Amino acid sequence: MFQEAAQAGAVARRQLDANAVIVARLAKRLREAPPRVVVTCARGSSDHAATFAKYLFETRLGILVASAAPSVASLYGARFDLRDALFLAISQSGRSPDLVAGARSAREAGALVIAAVNDEASPLAAAADFTLPLNAGAETSVAATKSYIATLVALVNLAAEWGRDEGLRAALDRVPEDLDRAWSLDWSAATRAFTPSSHLYVIARGVGLGIAQEAALKCKETCALHAEAFSSAEVRHGPQALLREKFPALVFCQHDETRSGTQAFAGELRERGVDVWMAGGDNSNLPSISSHPVVEPILIAQSFYRMANSLAIARGHDPDDPPHLAKVTQTL
Repeated sequence: MFQEAAQAGAVARRQLDANAVIVARLAKRLREAPPRVVVTCARGSSDHAATFAKYLFETRLGILVASAAPSVASLYGARFDLRDALFLAISQSGRSPDLVAGARSAREAGALVIAAVNDEASPLAAAADFTLPLNAGAETSVAATKSYIATLVALVNLAAEWGRDEGLRAALDRVPEDLDRAWSLDWSAATRAFTPSSHLYVIARGVGLGIAQEAALKCKETCALHAEAFSSAEVRHGPQALLREKFPALVFCQHDETRSGTQAFAGELRERGVDVWMAGGDNSNLPSISSHPVVEPILIAQSFYRMANSLAIARGHDPDDPPHLAKVTQTL
């Protein structure tokens, strides 16, 4: 996990170079025939990338994004009218039967199907109209790290080209170097704080929410730490009742419209005696890299991965061999 996560900067550099023609062609197709809706389909870490895609496409492109439950096609056999829709299937392996079934069903229903996938020879890639290669290379750790970062970079690259967003393009040019810088940041204080913990909330909002979801998953699967992700708005609707002394919160912020509200909530938690660890805010106690607000959560994810690896070891677990898990999950 440590070695593969450390490669994220190099992966981003390789992907941006390799995908330039593919993304330009796909973006041109989407501008010429704009979809009326984007439907995402994914599981696990890839589904957290789909959450990121939702906020990315809705805020930067003004297009509605909805999440499809894979079992609706694979088990229930339901069919939809997906004419003029873009169906975005996201998978590291491209071999989960329910995702492949969903992509095939969507294509039959009239959708334009894009597979964001690391294995270009996979069944999912074969079922798609376009493949958006992640170019992450082999990833042997069960916990996805560099492939998750690669997915986020590919999605931002597509959005930047689709919307001809020069600010986002410029930030992408800096992403490989910024990921390397993010990897070198010291989050060891959080490692020490979370080592004795039994529970953790990971809180963010907007484009940062998918990163909070991913962080919570990694805490569970690699560190055996019960963690749940919440929007800084949604957590007020009941879940915050559990936050108290010895129940810490990990908070992520980015420089956009969600920043002030997320910071304010973190301040409220601190006043109540909650142990708050924050990256990206004005009163952060975890370092982060400043960039475009869409890119900042990606850089926070990279810093988190290094901390998660050390946290797993500190809690007596092998981050490369989580119990009961496999690299490819064969869900139906």
